[in-house]
Amino acid sequence: MAITLYGDLNSRAHRVAWMLKELQLPFKHVPTGFQDGSTHQPEFLQINPNARVPALIDGDLVLFESLAINLYLARCYGGGTLGPDGMVEEAQATQWSLWVANEVEKTLLFAAANCFLFAPDQRNPDEAQMALRKLERPFAVLESRLRGQRWLLGSRFTVADLNVCAVMTLLPLAGIDVSNWPAMQDWLHHCLERPAAADWKPIRFTIPRPATQLGLLQMFV
Repeated sequence: MAITLYGDLNSRAHRVAWMLKELQLPFKHVPTGFQDGSTHQPEFLQINPNARVPALIDGDLVLFESLAINLYLARCYGGGTLGPDGMVEEAQATQWSLWVANEVEKTLLFAAANCFLFAPDQRNPDEAQMALRKLERPFAVLESRLRGQRWLLGSRFTVADLNVCAVMTLLPLAGIDVSNWPAMQDWLHHCLERPAAADWKPIRFTIPRPATQLGLLQMFV
């Protein structure tokens, strides 16, 4: 049975689509989003009662939460490639996925909102600067990890790299100069030059046009 991915690809669903493309897994894509109300339709609420995307169906399994979906796909289909090699790597991949969700994502979103996503009269530069200062600590942690090794788990790109990098898609909107963390910058470059990431180049470190604000905001709600 084909894998089905629910979610607009301008949402967090882009993380799962990236993983599916890395694994070269065929999948059916069902565009679903909050803008047209489709996340609140009864049939979708049966899949994800949280009314959020992404959601994934693989046979009898139904999953939501993008980083958890990617960990499952890597474990199930990524043996020898993106998947963990043994229990130690599995624990480390989970660690880094939880780390980026807890230590980076919310603060990065807050910084991006106050720098770009909010309407100009709703932005608070002081709050943006406070959020950016909070990010210095986790970025230093990532920088330290990547000094002397190309990928988070060592010698190969894995789900840990994909999950952490996918959250970093907000960096351009927060106006962060990643050159302050050269190992992290190099790692981001190598992650985003992978062919499977080619369709999600809003990840690239350029500020998008104002017309794309709503679509980019949808990535994180």
